[in-house]
Amino acid sequence: MMGFGAGLGFGFGSGGLLVLLGCALLVVGVVMVIAWAIGRTGQPAQLASVQGPQIVNQDAVEVLGLRFARGEMTADEYTAAKQTLEAQR
Repeated sequence: MMGFGAGLGFGFGSGGLLVLLGCALLVVGVVMVIAWAIGRTGQPAQLASVQGPQIVNQDAVEVLGLRFARGEMTADEYTAAKQTLEAQR
C-alpha cells in the first residue's frame, strides 16, 4: 500500500512529473516574453521617410544638383542658385 507513484519517490506519479516540467517551461516562456517586451521598448521607433532618403552631410551645391536632376527646378533657377552659393564661399 505504497500509493500511486510511490516507487518514483515523487509521491504524485509520473504524470505529476510531466505537470511539473510543463509548469517550469511555462514560467521560462513567460520570463522570456517579458524580457523580449522590455528589450523592444528600449529601441527607438523607426519611421519611414515619405519624401525619400535623407540627405546627410552633403554640400549645398550637390543638393542643388540633385534637385535639378529630379526636375524640381528649371535650368535658370539652378544657375542662379548655384551662382549665389558659390559667391558665398
